[in-house]
Amino acid sequence: MTDLFNPTEDHAALREMIRKFTEREVLPQAIEYDRDEKFNMGLFRKLGELGVLGVTVSEEWGGAGLDAVAATIVHEELSAADPGFCLAFLAHSMLFANNLGLNGSDAQRLKYLPKACSGELIGGMCMSEPNAGTDVLGMATSAKKVEGGYLLNGAKMWITNGAVDDETLGDVFLVYARQEGDERHALSMFIVEKGDPGFSLGQRIKEKLGMRASGTAELVFEDCFVPDDRLVGERGQATLHMMRNLELERVTLAAMSLGMARKCVEVMNDYATDRAAFGKRLRDFGQIQAMIADSYADYMAGRSYVYTVADRLSLDSHGNRLDSDGVKLYCGRMAKQVADRAIQVLGGYGYVGEYHVERLWRDARLIEIGGGTNEAHQKNMTRDLARQRQLK
Repeated sequence: MTDLFNPTEDHAALREMIRKFTEREVLPQAIEYDRDEKFNMGLFRKLGELGVLGVTVSEEWGGAGLDAVAATIVHEELSAADPGFCLAFLAHSMLFANNLGLNGSDAQRLKYLPKACSGELIGGMCMSEPNAGTDVLGMATSAKKVEGGYLLNGAKMWITNGAVDDETLGDVFLVYARQEGDERHALSMFIVEKGDPGFSLGQRIKEKLGMRASGTAELVFEDCFVPDDRLVGERGQATLHMMRNLELERVTLAAMSLGMARKCVEVMNDYATDRAAFGKRLRDFGQIQAMIADSYADYMAGRSYVYTVADRLSLDSHGNRLDSDGVKLYCGRMAKQVADRAIQVLGGYGYVGEYHVERLWRDARLIEIGGGTNEAHQKNMTRDLARQRQLK
């Protein structure tokens, strides 16, 4: 019988490799980098040595050439230790490398992807703006055609990997912008490099509730010149690029919720087994049993949903928005609730950083906002169900 969570031997081997790496390298540094709001660049580049920074990128361009299930595995395992670090990985591997691998020209892939897959370049994607988050088509960043290229003007907000420290930009970004005269739904996508004239770091965003080990920033474009060969695909066709990538992004964000929930279940189960009160182990009390058992059931329900969707997700097409939204909607709420129960089981120890669940509770909250809010998913899913009218 096929294992839903490890469909092939390669998937099982990948999970074992990433889990061992996570336990050895990622978990020990998580509290420090969260507390100091630092991005661990050295650890990030070790993922390049493992060959997973381009997990879905073709081997021709330096990637591992694996599928959506493999991407799901990596995100689940990394997030069981450090979701903030995993978010930086997601922005690089899914939003930049996978996106460019699917939509870029061969010349663009050759120039950027081998270095992105090795970790020599740190990439990201720029979509949200100070006044346009969920309303992506309301973005105001403009691209004006000039001789030899384009001038970009505007600002992007909440950009993961936008800054690798307080003063340093990430290396390369895919930037969505609107060209003059194009319809509202017609967006174009450009490659912008650190050092391009007119491209600068606006502000490094600090004191986030969670995900503090990833660098979040505002990026500013002031007559930023981008040459013609950095337009990705055709003018006005980037909305399609966006749709292709959003489905995978949402599945991997849901996988991050799985990792957080799994770690919380493990912590509360261990604590309730080892800790005694009133002459009995905590796990012998009905209230504690309910929190642990409900959390495990919720985690496994979400896990089954996520891996089912990942298994049928095609990387080079779109059309599965109903369930890519659905897994993120369900799992984002689920992970937050499981982390909340874990804090309750541990009591005072759950409220401090030593047992990790306090940090995971803070990190879990982002999944209900980033990559699409719960409300946006509900809107999308209701529309898709109305079109479908009959469940298969």
